[in-house]
Amino acid sequence: MKNKIVAYQGVQGAYSHLSCKNVFPDSKSVACETFQEAMHLAEIGEVDFAMIPVENSSAGRVEEIYRLIPKMSLHILDEHFEPVKHCLLALNSSSIEDIKYVSSHPQALAQCHVNITKHNFEAVAKFDTAGAAQELISINDNTHAAIASSLSSQLYDLQILNDDFGDHHNNTTRFLILSKNNIVPPYRDDKEYITSLVFEVRNIPSSLYKALGGFATNNVNLIKLESYSLPGSMKASQFHVDIAGHTSEHKLQLALEELDFFAKDVKILGVYNRNKYRNIMKTFNE
Repeated sequence: MKNKIVAYQGVQGAYSHLSCKNVFPDSKSVACETFQEAMHLAEIGEVDFAMIPVENSSAGRVEEIYRLIPKMSLHILDEHFEPVKHCLLALNSSSIEDIKYVSSHPQALAQCHVNITKHNFEAVAKFDTAGAAQELISINDNTHAAIASSLSSQLYDLQILNDDFGDHHNNTTRFLILSKNNIVPPYRDDKEYITSLVFEVRNIPSSLYKALGGFATNNVNLIKLESYSLPGSMKASQFHVDIAGHTSEHKLQLALEELDFFAKDVKILGVYNRNKYRNIMKTFNE
């Protein structure tokens, strides 16, 4: 898509920025300090999309996002899986033998722990990966390195000492592409889809079991089920569900009718194409 604007959280060179460039190569990317700011810009229409990470294969879910999405007037248009390839970056005058300190976001440091220990580096936690790379320029010290994306090396003119510094070679982050406009792809028999929604259960015995029973009886597969305690309550919970299917399918319509009977505040967040990367992950896990 040309001439579109995409917001992301982080500074230039962050993995979210890299995802924006990979999905929207001809669009402008806007850096934001927080996830909420990036999502708000999409909500009010100042940007066309927000590229937001929701889970990582090594670090797990980004819980903040699952709490923010239901509160905002945004729709999920698509999903994107970005392989996370951690690079060890340094000044162009540095060599691997010079390095004593390596800085990055705590998650990135944790995902490179084996290599950091092997090289006897001292890990230094920073707010984000790309920010750590950017800071190398102002530090101007050959003993310092950073763990960040290859895009950071291009933006800040840094050399890559190791282009695969992570401990896990299948490390991947799933992103959601959000917009204030609800664009649902037309249903086709030869395509696979995901429907995402949130709901609360009614105050009746076995409410969650009954709410989800319609999916089983109608042969609808649930891909993900996440639960969250609502603010100010230790009892009320909200559930986020990713469903294999399109709302145009009769079996899913029947399952949603049954869900409505046992649940409340059901909100469909989006209907979008199932990313082909899921099939690759399934094959890898098998």
